[in-house]
Amino acid sequence: MPRVRIEGSDLEIGVETYESVAEAAWRQDYVWPSRCWGQRECMQCFVRIRAGEEYVVPADEDELFAMRTKFPPRLRSPLVRLGCCIRVTQDGVVLEKKGVSAPSDSSSTEGSKTA
Repeated sequence: MPRVRIEGSDLEIGVETYESVAEAAWRQDYVWPSRCWGQRECMQCFVRIRAGEEYVVPADEDELFAMRTKFPPRLRSPLVRLGCCIRVTQDGVVLEKKGVSAPSDSSSTEGSKTA
């Protein structure tokens, strides 16, 4: 299972290949900011790719359309993606995202706080 480092929160989250990073966080009881819970409506879950872009699955047409029509121009970049859509193929991806927090009982999760 690939692990993704989240800058701004100093966390590492295990992500299954079939799920987005935000879905993996929610599955493991992390707090990942969102108002639409993966519907590509609120844009609140966006992330910046800081490293490992080559291990990120390219955006699909639905994600590209949402970013093109709902993001302000200053955020439109190939390195800005939606957390509810971004999927990874292996370790080495570092995403910048503020507001993510670990579950209160970290013993019940596959993710862990980094030292």
